[in-house]
Amino acid sequence: MTSSELWSRATAERYDAEEAQLASAAVLEPTLAFLAELAGAGPALEFAIGTGRVGVPLRERGVPVTGIELSEHMAAVLRRKIDEDTLPVVIGDMAGTVVPGEFTLVYLVYNTITNLLTQDEQVECFRNAARHLRPGGRFVIELGIPPLRFLPPGQVAVPFDVSERHLGFDTFNLVEQILVSHHLTRDGDDGRYRRGHSTHRYAWPAELDLMARIAGLTLERRVADWHGTPFTQDSTKHISVWRKPT
Repeated sequence: MTSSELWSRATAERYDAEEAQLASAAVLEPTLAFLAELAGAGPALEFAIGTGRVGVPLRERGVPVTGIELSEHMAAVLRRKIDEDTLPVVIGDMAGTVVPGEFTLVYLVYNTITNLLTQDEQVECFRNAARHLRPGGRFVIELGIPPLRFLPPGQVAVPFDVSERHLGFDTFNLVEQILVSHHLTRDGDDGRYRRGHSTHRYAWPAELDLMARIAGLTLERRVADWHGTPFTQDSTKHISVWRKPT
């Protein structure tokens, strides 16, 4: 059984509205271009496809896409956008669920590998990606760099959004590499706020590279964003591409 928290119906129903900026053309276009170039004629497999923010428009570009998704509620929202024959989705966890076929690309976006809360499961996620890849195929992960530079001694919380309708901050367990993202979101104009949180296991790029080696994959490329900006010590996230040997 995966350690990932299971997204509820209520969370799934409001997910697209709350993450609308990520679905804008300015954000999504470079993501799709990057993935489409790697996929070629496909097919591609998206781990944790969610409501289809990336998978649906990638399929519309002509790349055959299959998805794995743990939450039936998230998959139900996706299914309103596209039918099963056009974009199949298998309900299961990304660390162990196997779907038929081999793929030129397996990808995992928006920090979602951190939903797996143990190192063992994250290693199994890499192994599962390798299991699905054709020789020469690629595994792509988008992941933020843990902002531990902002933690002075004794502090365990770092804010990531302070706006009129939302307050977001992360708290860290440095021993277990666990962060909890806390959200206070204003609902309507009556002054009430909805409180929520999600738990994640963060991992550094070098740790992911070792997971990839365990799975038989080799780092091919690492950049700071979907535009291909060079990755440096000041980058706040990375897009990493590992390749299965031919």
